[in-house]
Amino acid sequence: MSRIAKKPIEIPASVDINLQEETLTIKGPKGTLVESIHAAVNIEKVENNLIFSAKNKSKSAISLSGTARAKAANMVQGVSSGFEKKLQLVGVGYRAQAKGNVLELTLGFSHPVSHQVPDGITVETPSQTEVVVKGADKQIVGQVASEIRAYRPPEPYKGKGVRYADERIALKDAKKK
Repeated sequence: MSRIAKKPIEIPASVDINLQEETLTIKGPKGTLVESIHAAVNIEKVENNLIFSAKNKSKSAISLSGTARAKAANMVQGVSSGFEKKLQLVGVGYRAQAKGNVLELTLGFSHPVSHQVPDGITVETPSQTEVVVKGADKQIVGQVASEIRAYRPPEPYKGKGVRYADERIALKDAKKK
């Protein structure tokens, strides 16, 4: 049995869970998330806990039960408290500005970069060199942050570019004569 699947998920009072056949719908104050669950995974709702188990003892079913439990735990956390990723812009003249669902970036190119933010995700710019990506779906928050970072990833000599707030860049030494 998967060690991850053995641990039940506690459901907060503000979260509603609807389980139909192979579809798990979780509603909370931050939004609604829907996930399809594999047929080899069994889900039980006992009081205010969700319990996951494999329907058979095959290795793939056991693995899928742990994966389904991890996804459901992320969904519960997302609809109750949400997820966020912080990005920093390092470099002279690098700045960001949020305008509704569009993020305007000035990253040293000859033109400004406009990034369209998907529905369910909010982008904030507390300062010109900080970007905060927030949302209920952990996968989409990470994907949007990765797309923003991909416009100008940090370079290894001066460390200039877009980086995650907790990311450490190993700087290289310049060439020596």
